[in-house]
Amino acid sequence: MTNQPGKLSAHVQRVLYHHRTQGKAVEGVHIRGITDALRVEGVETDIISLPGADPYATPKAMSPTKQAKWWMKIVTALPEPLFEIAELGYNVVAGWRVWQYLRQYPDTGFIYERYSLYMFVAVLIARLRKLPIILEVNDSSTVYRVRPLFFQRLATAVERWVFTRASGLVFVSTVFRDRVQGAHGCALAPSIITPNAANIDKFTFSTESRARSRAKWGVEDAVVCGYLGAFVPWHAIDQFVYLMAEHLKANPSLKLLLVGDGATFAEVDAFVQQQGLQKQVILTGRVSHDEVPDLLAAMDLAILPSAGDYTSPVKLFEFMACGIPPIAPDFLPIREVLDAGRTGWMFPAGNLPAAVAAVLEKSKDIENLREVGARARAYIAAERQWYNNVRQLVEFYLQLKRGS
Repeated sequence: MTNQPGKLSAHVQRVLYHHRTQGKAVEGVHIRGITDALRVEGVETDIISLPGADPYATPKAMSPTKQAKWWMKIVTALPEPLFEIAELGYNVVAGWRVWQYLRQYPDTGFIYERYSLYMFVAVLIARLRKLPIILEVNDSSTVYRVRPLFFQRLATAVERWVFTRASGLVFVSTVFRDRVQGAHGCALAPSIITPNAANIDKFTFSTESRARSRAKWGVEDAVVCGYLGAFVPWHAIDQFVYLMAEHLKANPSLKLLLVGDGATFAEVDAFVQQQGLQKQVILTGRVSHDEVPDLLAAMDLAILPSAGDYTSPVKLFEFMACGIPPIAPDFLPIREVLDAGRTGWMFPAGNLPAAVAAVLEKSKDIENLREVGARARAYIAAERQWYNNVRQLVEFYLQLKRGS
């Protein structure tokens, strides 16, 4: 696979991207990344989303914890059994829309679907029409869920049917693929591993824009450790701030720039106020994704206190694309893309005191931060832009097509 974009339309003229998410936050970043890369390569790409959940519109002013439409708020608030029945019932709506689309565009090369629990109708239609369908798998009934499943056996049975009858599967990490494979205990469809990505051109800033951003947030003469993401318990940014507080007072030149909001945001904000750390812990609150590059421009290094142990955090790639060296937990998916000491650093997952110690140590050598950041950016430029993912996807499609 070369690193220079080429016209994939020689192999695929049209792709349908189907998903059932609200297209916001990280979901929207991934959907737009793949879709934009396909379109740049000359592939006509259409999206079928939840009605009212346009991934090119709703994420711009939405928090990961907010709902896009009033009816989504109602559905999300349903008791778990009813919520799952609604998810299952959505196959009727999705099936009608996908069927009508394929009737209108018979030149569709394949369907690319972001897998959701209980979603099976696109795979069924693809099989009936003898059309390839590739599922991007970011979720599974077999992994830990913040909102536990009520109909666990039903969800797993639907998922097994889908994963064994799709043309191909795309997993974000090897450990996730192996975990899903082991939990289902049967041969799944052919698969590839494709971590997330970021586009260099969207995360490029000048010396002037960096100076403006640092002045805006009052960090001109500081070493800035940044965070980008949701304030939710499983990301542990709240616990990181609590542990950092006493060290910040002893290191006045070190500041935290924390971007995002969520369930623990108010608690962290209150703690910062109580400790009198407002000048050293800057909380931006919710921002649109368009504002992210300017905020990243103000940072010298970045922290990911925690992540899913099988996920591929988009924020990791965005930090690296911006030349900001990350400090991240050593989960296997992160070890697959981060070269410790060269493009960032890792600490033992779950050991937040070690994360704090790493930030304190690395923040003392600004020249090393720049060198590691430059190598991180070079890695993203060469191997982990969205067009790299798309070219791997199309090669996978062609392999599946040859083998069918």
